[in-house]
Amino acid sequence: MFGIGGGELVLILFIMLMLFGAEKIPEIARTMGKIMAQLKNATNDIKSEIQKSAENNGLDKTFQEMHGNFSDLSQNITTEINKAKTKLLEDSPQVETPEDIELIEGPVKRQK
Repeated sequence: MFGIGGGELVLILFIMLMLFGAEKIPEIARTMGKIMAQLKNATNDIKSEIQKSAENNGLDKTFQEMHGNFSDLSQNITTEINKAKTKLLEDSPQVETPEDIELIEGPVKRQK
């Protein structure tokens, strides 16, 4: 909860008890609960207004179209890569023996 551990929470509650007294703590907790609820409602209202504005301006469709275009593009790229890979494998010479490898690449020796 907000990066506060159990020991820290107990310390905060103890300090609140010392500062405000046992009678005021329930009232403070109710007030804090109301404030958190109002903050959550305000945040949800802002989110819904932004979403409505985006829908009215057609931005939501644009994002969906962009997602679809990127998906199609990635599928096309994958298909082209697979075609190129298949063509490369078909066109490459088949190496069967170490002598064939040496003919293709030449002798590899260390020079001192």
